[in-house]
Amino acid sequence: MKQINQIYINGEFVTPHGNEVMDLINPVTEQVAAQVRLADETDTRQAIAAAKAAYVTFSRTSKTQRIQYLQQLHDAVLARADELEAVMSAEYGGSLAMVQGTVARSSGAFLQAIKLLNEYDFVRQIGRAKVVMEPLGVVGLITPWNANYGFICNKMATALAAGSTVVIKPSELSAGQTQLLTECLHAAGLPAGIFNIVTGRGDVVGAEMTRHPDIAKISFTGSTLVGKTIARDAVDTLKRVTLELGGKSPNILLPDADLAKAIPLALAVGTMNNGQACIAGTRLLVPQERLEEVKTHLLQAVANVKVGDPTQADIQIGPLVTAKQYARVQNYIRLGIEEGAQLLCGGEGRPEGVDRGYFVKPTVFVNVTPDMTIAREEIFGPVLSVLTYRTVEEAVRMANDTVYGLQAYVSGENRQQAREVAAQIVAGRVFVNGMYDAPDAPFGGFKQSGLGREFGTYGLEAYLEPKTLIDDE
Repeated sequence: MKQINQIYINGEFVTPHGNEVMDLINPVTEQVAAQVRLADETDTRQAIAAAKAAYVTFSRTSKTQRIQYLQQLHDAVLARADELEAVMSAEYGGSLAMVQGTVARSSGAFLQAIKLLNEYDFVRQIGRAKVVMEPLGVVGLITPWNANYGFICNKMATALAAGSTVVIKPSELSAGQTQLLTECLHAAGLPAGIFNIVTGRGDVVGAEMTRHPDIAKISFTGSTLVGKTIARDAVDTLKRVTLELGGKSPNILLPDADLAKAIPLALAVGTMNNGQACIAGTRLLVPQERLEEVKTHLLQAVANVKVGDPTQADIQIGPLVTAKQYARVQNYIRLGIEEGAQLLCGGEGRPEGVDRGYFVKPTVFVNVTPDMTIAREEIFGPVLSVLTYRTVEEAVRMANDTVYGLQAYVSGENRQQAREVAAQIVAGRVFVNGMYDAPDAPFGGFKQSGLGREFGTYGLEAYLEPKTLIDDE
C-alpha cells in the first residue's frame, strides 16, 4: 500500500511531527488505496517560520526575478502533466476531460501571473503622493479537494507574483495529488521557504494558520460554514481574508431559449465535476408554459450521459469523492422526494449495473418550489432542481432568492434581453448562452458566497497593501 509520509517545509521533504495516519479510499473500488500521515500544529508553525524568514529576501525581488520563478514553476508542472492527470483521476474520480482541464489550468496559472506582472504598475503617482503596492507578508492558502491542483497553483502563483511567501494547507483527501504536485514545484528550483506545503486537517493545520500572528492573510476556498469560522478567528489578528465559498447557482432559461442548445448546456453546468462544483447551475428556472418541453429535452439529455469509471474516455460523470459525500447526496435526494418534488429521472442508489463505488445517478427533480431544501441548500452532487416562473421578473426574483451569489447562467435567443436579465442577477459571475474561460476576470461571490475576488488584477491586489509616501517636494 502506498504511504504518503512527507510534507514540504523550507525547501525540503520532511517527516511530519504529527503522527495521525488517515486512510485514502479509492472512490471507484471503495478500497484503501493509500495512507497519509497528517501534519500538526508544530509542523504548521515550522512552515510559517520558514516562510517568514524567506519573505525578507523574496519580498524585495524584482518583477523580472519573480517572472523567472513563475516560468520555472510553469515548466515544472507542465513537464509532468500526464502523471498529474492520472493521479487525479485515480484518487479523486474526475472524468478525463475534467482532470485534463484542471491540469492545464494549473500550469497555466503561472503564465497568467507572469502576464499580470508584466502589465501591473506597483508604483503610482497620485498628486503629491507616491503610492507603492506592497506585499502583505506570509500568506496562508487553504484549498479544497474538488480541483486540488488548480486551487493550489492559482493561489500560489498570485501570492508569489505579489511578493508574498506562502504556507499551503491542501485537503488531506487529495494527499496523493499533493505529493506529486509538490515534487513538480520542488523541481522548479526556487529558494527555500518561498512556498511550504503542509497536509493536515482543517481543524488542526488550518486553525493554526488562521490564528497565528505571523500569517498576514488567509485565502480559503471551501464551504460557507468553514469560511465563517475562518473569518471569525482571523479577526483577532486582523488578518486579510479572501473567501471563495458555496453556491446555489441559478440557470434561467428565458421564454425564447432554444431548448436543443440550452438543455444540454444546463445539464453540463448542473453536473460538472460530478456535481462537486460550487459554481454548478443546480437551480434551473424555466417558463411554466414550456415545462413539458423542458422535461422531454432533459430526459433525452440525461439518457446520453454516461456514469462510470472515470478513466474511460466516454464517461462524463465519475464517482463522488468519499462515502460521506455519497451519503450526503443520497440524503438530499430523499429529502426532495419527501418534500414533494417530482422525480423526473435518477433517484436514490447507484446507476443500473454499478454495484460498488460512490456513483450517483444523474438526478432531476421537477415541480420544485423555492422553499424546498433541494432548492436552497448546496448539494454538491449531480442533482438538478427545476423551478417554473410565469414572468421574467419573477424569474429574476427567484434567481436572487438565495443566501448565495457566486455564479449564474442565462440562456435566450434575444441577446439583449438575456444581457438585461444577467445584469439583474446578484452573483459574482453571470454567463450568457454558455460557459466561457475568463482567467483575467475577477472570480468570487456576493452575499454568503464569499469575500473578495481571485484572478486577474483584482486577485493580485488582494495580496497587496497600498503604502502612501509623501515628501516635502
